[in-house]
Amino acid sequence: MSARILILTAGFGEGHNAAARALAEAFEEDCPGSAVIVDIFAQASPRLNAFLRRGYITAINRTPRLWNRAYRWMDRPAFMAGAQRLLHRELRELAKVIELIKPEAVCSTFPAYASLVGQLSRAGRYKGPHFNIVTDSISVHSSWWRAGCDGWFVPNEDTAIVLRDAGLDASRLHVCGFPVTLAFANGEAEAPRPDPGEGSVPRILYIINSGSRHAEATARLLLAEPGWEVTCTVGRDDSLRRVLDPLTLNRAPRASIFGWTDQIPQLLMTHHVVVSKAGGATTQEAIAARCPMIVNQVVPGQEEGNYELLRRHQIGAFAATPEAVLAELRAAFAGRAERWYAWRAAVEPLARPSAARVIAAHVRGFTQPPARNSAQGFALQIP
Repeated sequence: MSARILILTAGFGEGHNAAARALAEAFEEDCPGSAVIVDIFAQASPRLNAFLRRGYITAINRTPRLWNRAYRWMDRPAFMAGAQRLLHRELRELAKVIELIKPEAVCSTFPAYASLVGQLSRAGRYKGPHFNIVTDSISVHSSWWRAGCDGWFVPNEDTAIVLRDAGLDASRLHVCGFPVTLAFANGEAEAPRPDPGEGSVPRILYIINSGSRHAEATARLLLAEPGWEVTCTVGRDDSLRRVLDPLTLNRAPRASIFGWTDQIPQLLMTHHVVVSKAGGATTQEAIAARCPMIVNQVVPGQEEGNYELLRRHQIGAFAATPEAVLAELRAAFAGRAERWYAWRAAVEPLARPSAARVIAAHVRGFTQPPARNSAQGFALQIP
């Protein structure tokens, strides 16, 4: 019987939930029912949580500069100490969940849980290991590491360097990649992605997020470009879909408009370039699919590191306007698509599509005999 694993997530950014789902998928691959995903914030205070989530989405979309200031302000020891004292309901709810589930290990994909799990551990109400699955790259909020845990799984070496420089024990840092759905590792794509310039046309995927700037203008330019296959996902924006659908009629090469879809992994694996904001899940899934990215929006704070990762490794480009997006794509596929080939070669070393399996195997190793080299009670002291 495999160990019961509790995975803690929160709805403030899709990256946390995406990582949690992928991790649960990996745990349950060998033992169905062994992983439980819980959003303690949603369970403890559903109305407040819904209000804060709406406020978060509004802030990052409409007032990004204000959000940036708030993000920096929250990245202070004084704020985190005060916030911890306010999470009484969440602490009680987590204690109830742990008592009910009796997990042998806890994995968190949202940073605020570290202090809560630590409090329960010190009170003797949880005795197993706790791991943080860091969903940020490079611009890592200090709440990921100030409270301490048994180990951190980070998406890339660039992020590991940041945490080592912050004083974390290198032996507790594991560079495994961002946990993405196993479809990436299994290569579950309906149609192969032939290289551009070898008898195939470039395939462009445009992922439109809520609050995306210039969404309609960018989509119109892409759909007007001859010689490219274009796919746009508009989420739940039905009005935008009604505008774009007529532009795909009788178009050659073909074009497709999707509403909300759970087929993003397959789309990434079958397209040559994705155009999107630098969200944590989208950026990491694009890397896992080896699909270079044109970033058209960066939310200050948590998304800055995602774009910085792409910039450092020269994977794709930044384009703030519809015209700039088109210019970058044309340059990528010009001639024999030399620039696109360079992007794809650069993304290869970062791609870790099996990260969820690797993390799951490591966590299982802490729950199986012989006894682990316990770090119970460990709390990193940060001056």
